[in-house]
Amino acid sequence: MRRRSKLHYSRYGYLFCLPFVLAFLVFSLYPILYTAFIGFTDMKGVVPKTPHILDDPLENFKNLLFENELFRMSLMNTALIWIVNFIPQLGLALLLTAWFTNKRLKLRGQGAFKILFYMPNIITAGTIAVLFSSLFAYPIGPINSMYQMFGWSNEAINFLQDKTTARGIVAFIQFWMWYGHTMLILIAGVLGINPAIYEAAAIDGANGFQTFFRITLPSLRTIMLFTLITSMIGGLQMFDIPQLFLAGQPDNSTYTATMFIYSQAFRGSYLYNRAAAASMILFVIAAVLSAFLFYLMRDRDAARLKREERRIRKAAKAASQGGVTHA
Repeated sequence: MRRRSKLHYSRYGYLFCLPFVLAFLVFSLYPILYTAFIGFTDMKGVVPKTPHILDDPLENFKNLLFENELFRMSLMNTALIWIVNFIPQLGLALLLTAWFTNKRLKLRGQGAFKILFYMPNIITAGTIAVLFSSLFAYPIGPINSMYQMFGWSNEAINFLQDKTTARGIVAFIQFWMWYGHTMLILIAGVLGINPAIYEAAAIDGANGFQTFFRITLPSLRTIMLFTLITSMIGGLQMFDIPQLFLAGQPDNSTYTATMFIYSQAFRGSYLYNRAAAASMILFVIAAVLSAFLFYLMRDRDAARLKREERRIRKAAKAASQGGVTHA
């Protein structure tokens, strides 16, 4: 009898993946590698000449880190705005997650609430910038009118000329836009937890707080890690709201790292080498912070178990080798 030829379905998987791989190589990997190369060269100008590697390849990086005060300020602004918006964002998202996933409350209309909370995330950045510019307009605007109506101020206040207030408004916009997105991710994580665990906790008499802090939060370790890293990377790339809302003002207090990269590459002297170097510094910062978060939120019990298993295998191997040598 003739043997039936086996079908190798794996090759079809490779064929389906091929368009993505090609697109990634052309539109992502090549630009990243080329940007890294530019950071070590003298490439600049509206019509840049053939780039040459500098005598000191790290000159652009040293200039940015040790001599360029504007770049250091942009990094500080980026970190400050992200921290101020992410802490309340995560707190509110966790609170709403506990609210929506609590079966004892039997909340009605959850779908409508989730849509309302997520809605700011789908509004364009330009629309939001115009909205908040109108709200805090000087001398006549809704916020100024409210202050005078309640007697909090006798004259108009130019909110957008105060550094702290400007940073706070940008951070609030980022918080308002993204807390619904974070909430949905956390809700998806909670729905993936085995319901039998909650049933066992209810039988043991655990209340809502104990269930949330002893079961839900520990089970969301991986989802929390994903949320932290994606939010941190998004915070480092913050550009549209600070640019469209205040253009980095007042006095560069809302000037972020990506705005610095954009201005270096496409304005003024067209310093592509400096912009590329700043991009690589931002990449290294993101990589280091991500590695730190992975280490900080690792499963310590699993890591301890792996170390113990490794120690036992080494001991068994040493014992077997000693037995062979003795024989």
